Amino acid sequence: MISSTEYGSHTWELLVTVDHQHEEVQKEFVLRVTGDLHIGGVMLKLVEQIKIPQDWSDYALWWEQKKCWLLKTHWTLDKCGVQADAKLFFTTQHKMLRLRLPNMKTVRLKVSFSSVVFKAVSDICKILNIRRSEELSLLKQSEDALKKKKKKDKNGKEPVTEDILNLCDSPVSSGLSGSPGLYSKTMTPTYDPISGTPASSMITWFSDSPLTEQNCSILALSHPNCSPETLAEMYQPRTLADKAKLNAGWLDSSRSLMEQGILEDDQLLLRFKYYTFFDLNPKYDAVRINQIYEQARWAILLEEIDCTEEEMLIFAALQAYQVSKLSLSSEAQDFTCESEVDEVEAALSNLEVTLEGGNTSNILEDITDIPKLADNLRLVRPRKLSLKAIKPYWFVFKDTSVSYFKNKESALGEPIEKLNLKGCEVVPDVNVAAKKFGIKLLIPVADGMNEVYLRCENENQYARWMAACVLASKGKTMADSSYQPEVHKILSFLKMKNWTMSPQAVSDPESIDMKPECFVSLRYTKKYKPKQLAARILEAHQNVSQMTLVEAKLRFIQAWQSLPEFGLSYYIVRFKGSKKDDVLGVSYNRLIRIDIATGDPITTWRFSNMKQWNVNWEIRQVAIEFDQNVFIAFTCLSADCKIIHEYIGGYIFLSTRSKDQNETLDEDLFHKLTGGQE
Repeated sequence: MISSTEYGSHTWELLVTVDHQHEEVQKEFVLRVTGDLHIGGVMLKLVEQIKIPQDWSDYALWWEQKKCWLLKTHWTLDKCGVQADAKLFFTTQHKMLRLRLPNMKTVRLKVSFSSVVFKAVSDICKILNIRRSEELSLLKQSEDALKKKKKKDKNGKEPVTEDILNLCDSPVSSGLSGSPGLYSKTMTPTYDPISGTPASSMITWFSDSPLTEQNCSILALSHPNCSPETLAEMYQPRTLADKAKLNAGWLDSSRSLMEQGILEDDQLLLRFKYYTFFDLNPKYDAVRINQIYEQARWAILLEEIDCTEEEMLIFAALQAYQVSKLSLSSEAQDFTCESEVDEVEAALSNLEVTLEGGNTSNILEDITDIPKLADNLRLVRPRKLSLKAIKPYWFVFKDTSVSYFKNKESALGEPIEKLNLKGCEVVPDVNVAAKKFGIKLLIPVADGMNEVYLRCENENQYARWMAACVLASKGKTMADSSYQPEVHKILSFLKMKNWTMSPQAVSDPESIDMKPECFVSLRYTKKYKPKQLAARILEAHQNVSQMTLVEAKLRFIQAWQSLPEFGLSYYIVRFKGSKKDDVLGVSYNRLIRIDIATGDPITTWRFSNMKQWNVNWEIRQVAIEFDQNVFIAFTCLSADCKIIHEYIGGYIFLSTRSKDQNETLDEDLFHKLTGGQE
């Protein structure tokens, strides 16, 4: 019975379900509250009524109908909009989650289900010892991949128990942030308290992290490859539409896991979402480098990214004879030698693994004198009705443009044609074995892309012209500090491709033990017999046999970055005014409109030319304005438009990073650029 005083005081009943493990205690509680009672007061009343002595500090109220957390404890029920019909759950904010890492290993750890995904990923990366957490995010597995997995489980005679690395005693589980460790400004490595030597770069810099050296080796070292049978059972995209499905499941970084329907002990994929790997350092990034390598390796094995046969053999050689072989030997464990770390750092400075390149030369270039290239090249224009489309010309490359003349003598006059490469697509057209060194240029014009091929005579000429074209496409000239590193990177990749066969290599018995078919995609296991594959991989191996473990991984990453499709995330969209669907490729510096049937680029838009972008949330349409009054608008058909909006904002946010900054990120700026106003 309710007394008359209580009845007249505007109180009402609120039903709260408590998520606790005590079976003898009821789970549903009815509280008598008023609209001006704050959320903190509701929780206090509830705990007093439950009468279970335990730590309730990690608990918070979850509003089931609205799919939101009530975390602002000073807000009143009226301000939150909570009324008598609300169903509230009093539950823990940190819950168990299974994460499939890029190396296909699964870890189980406690994650905040109430923090936004951006913050949750940051906490996860601190536990896993991965710097630059802003480059990663959480991904739901595609429906096609899940269907294939269910089909495999159905056909399998006995279920395979997955080996899960349990990290449930992590600092994140208690809601505490890890010690500063490698996130500190000084970046000072820790030392072993017994031997006094620098701690192994495999193990975490966090003293309170659950990562033991053994666990960290699982994350920092590459392990033996899966069998071709296992590879065949995994989902492999066949078309651009299939590749678009892979990117549909990215979680919204501005909302929490619970708000996006993720339940306790669900499995998600932790992946590098943004392909701008900033400040890779072997001294601190053993886990990060290995996970990037693994994501690249699986993308190639599952043909999520296209590569030539020549390139596939390079990737196979780096896997089979460097990474897997060294990981199983004692050499892989020798991370404590300072001299070796210094050698690796020196090798890294030459590798230029960052996408934009860095200045590794001490030579100060005169920025007032922009260099130019002038040489004899052959021009190829694809023509349907003409067989003679290859002609030699005298080419001059200056600023961001290429001009060509009939011969060297006529170079003082007007050119036959001047090609402005700013904003163009540059695609390598190379076959080292056949001495073919071509550069494919897709130059934006009013009605699409103008296709032009340049043919070079040799590797050195190709490297200089290719590097100039790559920089020009980004609006940079050869005076830029990244020109020489770009030339060096191209030459080192060509050197890996330029192998010679030795008779001793073919008879190497290791080729049989290594199961070479494990290191290439299924297309090549169907094309060649194992012994043929072994011989071809051993050919490629001649140029990669003298590398350390980390250097082999960095070379693999560098070769992956050199592929034309590197860093492209695909989505099926419908452009405003168009009657058919297209594919939109989102990269770190541009958007590409691609023909869904042929896979050919139609138009490219650079982020550097973008003035503004916005989303009409009612009709789910993304609208972008570029320089020179170029406007585009499209709706996304294969995913929520918020994902593309976040991709664009995320890449722009990452472009603001510099090595002068410390490890702290401007999280507010990230959410301003990616959050949107729904």
